Amino acid sequence: MVKLRLKRCGRKQRAIYRIVAIDVRSRREGRDLRKVGFYDPIKNQTYSNVPAILYFLEKGAQPTGTVHDISKKAEVFKELPVNQTSKNE
Repeated sequence: MVKLRLKRCGRKQRAIYRIVAIDVRSRREGRDLRKVGFYDPIKNQTYSNVPAILYFLEKGAQPTGTVHDISKKAEVFKELPVNQTSKNE
């Protein structure tokens, strides 16, 4: 299973996080499948590769809580197509 989660980068006391698609069994700094953005909590900056995030979400990747909140603020989920089950109702 694939998850969208944060991967810590930067130096001591100055963390920057990459948003990556990674296998669940990998450790935090493990090998990622693809980098899909970054998050700087100190400057409160975010960059998201929206097409890549949508691709992984459509394939069934689950975002972690923090990545979900970051993506929600960037309005990534508004670009997701509506579930087919809700179309039939």
